[in-house]
Amino acid sequence: MRPWDAFAATEADVRAMVADPRWQDLPVPVRAEAIASRTLVTPDGDRWLFGAHARWHLHDPADGRWHPAPPPRGARVRPAGHAAAVLPARVIPRGPDFAAEPGSTQAFVGPDVPDHLTEQVRVLVRAAGRRSEKDFPLTAFDEILAGDVPSTVAAVWGTVMWCAYAPAFDGNERLLTIFGEYLRRPLPGDEWVRWLPAPPLLHLVRLVAERLRAGRSREALRLTAIMADTAQILLSDTRFRPRALALLTMVEPALSRPGLDDRAALRSDESVRLAWLDRCPARLARAILPETDPEAHFAHTVYDLMEALSFTRDPARAAATLLADLSDSRGLLPGRLDHRLRHAYEELAGAGLTGTSAAETTHPDGFAVLGPSQPLPGPPGALGTPTGAWAPPHPPDTTGAWSPGGPGGRRDGPDEAGDPTGAWTPADETGAWTPGGPASTGSGRFSRSGRLSRTGGEDAPEPGAQNPHKSGAQDPHRTGGQDARRTGDTGAGDRSGPMTNGGEGTRSGRLAAAVARRVLSRMPRQRVTSGFEIEPPDRATAAGVLGAAYAAGLAWQAVSGARVPERGFAGQAALVRRIVHERDDLPS
Repeated sequence: MRPWDAFAATEADVRAMVADPRWQDLPVPVRAEAIASRTLVTPDGDRWLFGAHARWHLHDPADGRWHPAPPPRGARVRPAGHAAAVLPARVIPRGPDFAAEPGSTQAFVGPDVPDHLTEQVRVLVRAAGRRSEKDFPLTAFDEILAGDVPSTVAAVWGTVMWCAYAPAFDGNERLLTIFGEYLRRPLPGDEWVRWLPAPPLLHLVRLVAERLRAGRSREALRLTAIMADTAQILLSDTRFRPRALALLTMVEPALSRPGLDDRAALRSDESVRLAWLDRCPARLARAILPETDPEAHFAHTVYDLMEALSFTRDPARAAATLLADLSDSRGLLPGRLDHRLRHAYEELAGAGLTGTSAAETTHPDGFAVLGPSQPLPGPPGALGTPTGAWAPPHPPDTTGAWSPGGPGGRRDGPDEAGDPTGAWTPADETGAWTPGGPASTGSGRFSRSGRLSRTGGEDAPEPGAQNPHKSGAQDPHRTGGQDARRTGDTGAGDRSGPMTNGGEGTRSGRLAAAVARRVLSRMPRQRVTSGFEIEPPDRATAAGVLGAAYAAGLAWQAVSGARVPERGFAGQAALVRRIVHERDDLPS
């Protein structure tokens, strides 16, 4: 017999209560009392209630706010009422929000878009491409599509991207390749994943509104019909369905009543956008949160992320390691997280492990972005570098803590060829430090999981010779069944020769190593959970984690203006490498 789940029982009770037709007619204070009286408390003192959008909310004791957050299923709880008078209206179910269209948080990485859907879109694109760009000038999506592409093609592209919960696609996804001849430039990402931007509804609106202002109502109607046709096709995939349904409810009235948006178009594109949003029913309100309430949308994507990580031992900590990739130069992110997530995130921030993707371009060439599993930063001025940047020379011991001598303690004496010596010397004039200096054997790079990864054994290039890794050639290790890594400029060479760099020799290298050992020996042994150690049990779960994490990154961009890396966030890109061999099709 399955143990009784208080969260599931309370959820069923609230759903039945909200489904009653009389619920919407009740005064707000009465509804608030009904919800507040069903508050649950866990042994750690956390208060939970099942509220708006049919989602659980967690009370933050620091400021009294309620954050959308999935509960700890199976935990011991006790019922405890909450003061209804202080319950904010936004957490009280209205009724229609409990009838939201179910969707999927999966990205389009791994499981492909169904063939029948792709074929229908291909036929639509082919017909759209035959239209004249003079009748249908491109007024949006020109950063993706070439200037001579008719806006009918842009209407299909924009609808697909807007309806996607998380527009991260397999590099070989046929739904993207059918647009190949119309693209202005290669799509962001690489051959494994295309990390695409989520367009605002305003871009779709602009295609139609421009034609209305030009007096070309027939062309505007054609564009609207193409959006409706595309959305209708996308309904068969749950990764598109909620927003595709919302878009249909917004554009279909304009098809049945030509001229409906003419007056709004004369005012502005924004007026048309608001008119479209007003036509979306309340039951689809969560699907259009990116347009109506970006901050609430970010909170819900974080909820989705924690649900996708429910297979982990500590979903909050796992989610924090992925959120640590987000750029947050103004320190806005912690205040938008519930106290459990905030605590886990601040632990990473205290260790200097946040904002990793935003900092990736500051790393010297040849070093992979390490993200949340990277070594802790040293004190300013450590090792005599301008920035104090340094890294431990040996892999962690069984506890995950870094020590100057590796798992076996301090290491003295010469090392075998290809084995790290622990001497970290300046690599160039920037003051960045590399193991053994520019003439060292092996790459000395650390893999994203935190283990030391070595190419080892290469001879140093002749002076003036070009490093083959600088050309950007594909890593030979990057095959369908292996972990894909970019080696970059590793500076591999013969470690036995003298290390020279602006007058620095082996003596200064030994001095730097001694300083590194002293600094590291004083640091407390503390394991920092790595976002790159998340191990989804199957491909579908991995796609769900990728989708929710990427959606959270896009939502954070809308809230804070932080950029989204073209090659993806570090933790998500590392997770992709774990599942590339499970793709339905591999790059040729």
